[in-house]
Amino acid sequence: MEVTIWFWVLFNLFVLGMLALDLGVFHREAHEISLREAGIWSVAWVSLAMVFNVGIYLLWGSRPALEFLTGYLIEKSLSMDNVFVFVMIFSYFAVPKAYQHRVLFWGILGALVMRAALIGAGSYLVKQFQWVLLIFGVFLIYTGIKMARQKSHGVDPERNPLVRLLKRVMPVTDGFRGAKFFVRENGRRFATPLLVVLVMVEASDLMFAIDSVPAIFAVTQEPFLVYTSNVFAILGLRSLYFLLAGVIDRFRYLKLGLSALLVFVGIKMLLIEWYKIPIGISLGAIAGILTVSIVASLLATRRDERRGGEISESVSRIEPRALLRQQAGQDAHAATT
Repeated sequence: MEVTIWFWVLFNLFVLGMLALDLGVFHREAHEISLREAGIWSVAWVSLAMVFNVGIYLLWGSRPALEFLTGYLIEKSLSMDNVFVFVMIFSYFAVPKAYQHRVLFWGILGALVMRAALIGAGSYLVKQFQWVLLIFGVFLIYTGIKMARQKSHGVDPERNPLVRLLKRVMPVTDGFRGAKFFVRENGRRFATPLLVVLVMVEASDLMFAIDSVPAIFAVTQEPFLVYTSNVFAILGLRSLYFLLAGVIDRFRYLKLGLSALLVFVGIKMLLIEWYKIPIGISLGAIAGILTVSIVASLLATRRDERRGGEISESVSRIEPRALLRQQAGQDAHAATT
């Protein structure tokens, strides 16, 4: 691929324009994001990514387009794990739903900067030292196995070094002050709990970026494709959160699916020196892993709901009989006395 500096400039101007439109026009006032609004934005971001993919196909051909699509699917899938953590963070701090979008907006803006830095460093290392891919592969397999064995995401702000540093540098108010991150009270400048939440979101995304960014290098080492697929996945993360936050517990096997995805990508990376798995097979395998984990989760949830309904129905049938027997016993006792 011959990617001139203008492609980079135009793409980043597009991203900045979309972010400005998002916060400055559509979400100028803090409000609770409805399921319908989240669905519309999710479709919009995915559609923009697919239009961009068509542009890659027209400019550079089918292989780069498939690499972008596979990388986007990997990053989009792994970003779903962020949703679990975001739900726990917002629940832990009891963040009002009207303020959650603002936190995620600035959190994702910071995430874009961190991803760009990590991708730049990763691209340089891969270009200079091809054996780095083997280290990435081992790391991804280890991460996948660890994810499968991990029972739940722990959220402990008091143990987070960034949160502890923030509280040492600046006092924190005892409650939220609307959608503000900073306030001035009694002549002193305070941080609000919303800033603490933002720091937690940034820290969690940094940890996820360390896992997800190396994964895409198994698909392509083209920096422009690595960067753009990451950016599109991150831009759609806010709407994905509001779309799935209320039903994320239904996807019980998603974590296993994501862990299998990481292990598959890690193995692909380890084999890259001897055998390059065709991009079409990689795309099909990744899509298949995700589909199986999601379908299995939904079927298990439906089975549990059906069993719960059957138990409730059985209890409702038994209770009247028990009451009748109890009443009969009371009547018999009254008759003998």
